[in-house]
Amino acid sequence: MIHFLSGFAANPESGGGNPLMQMLIFFVPIILIMYFFMIRPQKKRQKEHQDLLAALKTGDKVVTNSGMIGTVVGIHDDKNKVVLKVADQVKIEFVKSSIAGLVEN
Repeated sequence: MIHFLSGFAANPESGGGNPLMQMLIFFVPIILIMYFFMIRPQKKRQKEHQDLLAALKTGDKVVTNSGMIGTVVGIHDDKNKVVLKVADQVKIEFVKSSIAGLVEN
């Protein structure tokens, strides 16, 4: 396959080949590899996190990015905040995006 592509890049009849074609043959696979191994999985994780935040409901046990575990007792979508109960009579307000995930009961 590489020999086949190198025939296009360095055609002896054209005086060494088109430099633009050589750059495309080199950069297009690099960009595709970066997309499939870096950008696409990150977008997938971001969408899953947004879906998690949209599906939060009262009574869910969650963990925050800082590692604090609590139970959701209030959701304020207009303020983008979540109220977590972390102990008896202890409720803390968190920004909704700081919720890292659900905790299995």
